[in-house]
Amino acid sequence: MKAIRVHEFGDADALKLETVADLSPSEGQVLVRVHGVGINPVDTYIRSGTYAVKPTLPYTPGLDGAGVVEALGDGVSGLSVGARVYFGGSLTGTYAEQTLCESSQLYPLPDNVAFTAGACVAVPYGTAYRALYDRAHAAAGETVLVHGASGGVGTAALQLARALGMTVIGTGGSEEGRAVVAEQGAHHVLDHGAVDYLDQLMELTSGRGVDVILEMLANVNLGKDLTVLARGGRVVVIGSRGPVEINPRDVMARDAAILGVVLFNASPDELAAVHAGVYAGLDNGSLRPVVGRELPLAAAAEAHRRVMEPGARGNIVLGV
Repeated sequence: MKAIRVHEFGDADALKLETVADLSPSEGQVLVRVHGVGINPVDTYIRSGTYAVKPTLPYTPGLDGAGVVEALGDGVSGLSVGARVYFGGSLTGTYAEQTLCESSQLYPLPDNVAFTAGACVAVPYGTAYRALYDRAHAAAGETVLVHGASGGVGTAALQLARALGMTVIGTGGSEEGRAVVAEQGAHHVLDHGAVDYLDQLMELTSGRGVDVILEMLANVNLGKDLTVLARGGRVVVIGSRGPVEINPRDVMARDAAILGVVLFNASPDELAAVHAGVYAGLDNGSLRPVVGRELPLAAAAEAHRRVMEPGARGNIVLGV
């Protein structure tokens, strides 16, 4: 089979397309024929060697994908050959034509969701769901700012917030990105590159501020976020690329909270609950993964470069 392999940590050119042996499931394992691979920023951190957890070299990257169950190892129950699934994590990496998973890493993919869309569900929707529900404890009627809303996690958050009954404000850094934010249900769309966008935000909330902020780039925005929170507001830090200086008095004055979220911290029971909720949204059509760009498996290096560029427009997917 074809697979992307990394033999040494480094830049995107470390991703090499190779021919490797076909996989076979051992006891408790599931073999999946991959039809789509989701690209996440965390994949690039792992590849570069800067992530907290480093895989043993050489390795096949990837956490997200979708495909069809091809074979079951002894002792696997609750799955059948031919089942459509999406997965969040695997035993052998997902940038490949086949992957081995534990059954707990697999989730049913509704028939109305294409494999390319299913490939970008697990990490983006899982992260957005945990940030909004489990960490911020968001409620219907509250106002949420999705700060950097045009990427994979951002578009997932917009859809989840709309389905919850929140007033949704999204930002984008490009005209194309802001068009995506509007298409995915934001009631109001702001340009976070505009000098006065925070003033516009306060005008939209009649000076009250927002209840929840989902923050994709905390090292740039967190200090400013704290000044536009309503009393009792919560900022959930989803992404950051460095340190940031804040004024704690901005938190104190609003009885506010700064919360972090990492999907990998979720327990098995928490993940099961998250994906039960996500499945329901996929099945009824309220959640619709946005595929902004599809590339072939051989273009994994290009995909890694593009996922870190500003002006995201949905998810990047490798077709397999």
